[in-house]
Amino acid sequence: MKLIIASNNAKKRIEIAAILGELGIELIAAAETVSVDVVEDADSFSGNARKKAETFAAANGLPALADDSGLCVDALNGAPGVYSARFAGPDATDSDNNRKLLADLAGNENRSAHFSCALHLAFTDGEQAFTAIGEIQGEILEQAVGSSGFGYDPLFFCPELGKAFAECSPGEKASVSHRGRALRALAEQLRKR
Repeated sequence: MKLIIASNNAKKRIEIAAILGELGIELIAAAETVSVDVVEDADSFSGNARKKAETFAAANGLPALADDSGLCVDALNGAPGVYSARFAGPDATDSDNNRKLLADLAGNENRSAHFSCALHLAFTDGEQAFTAIGEIQGEILEQAVGSSGFGYDPLFFCPELGKAFAECSPGEKASVSHRGRALRALAEQLRKR
């Protein structure tokens, strides 16, 4: 089966390939397909993932897998949530978002947070689809550490691993991460297909 990865994030594509590649699925990068600009305006990770997957599948005539994920911080009432990539503004960098998060949490003792990932696999028939969700609980550190990963990884301490995601190898992170959990759940659904 050929499958479009509806993401321009190369690090996400590597995480996806590491798990779905084991199923013999040929993964196609979004950059190699018909260009599609999808506005992520849904109020949930699942809604955004579904919108992206369905749009890419329809435009390219191939099944498409989309992910929407983000950080939800308890003390910020779940923010940044679906706005994780643009928390500090529409053109924000990872560093901008991390600075804003630290500023918003300054002086707050409640540092609990979780990463959430929703995956949606849409087929061209518009009827068949698969959805998978993954979450990981953790805490927001008071300063960035590590140099691996992307996004909020330098600030997200994972108790299961005893370190921040940015201090983990890609394999370590994928073993417990929200995306890794969602991908393993999706892979299980596809094996039963």
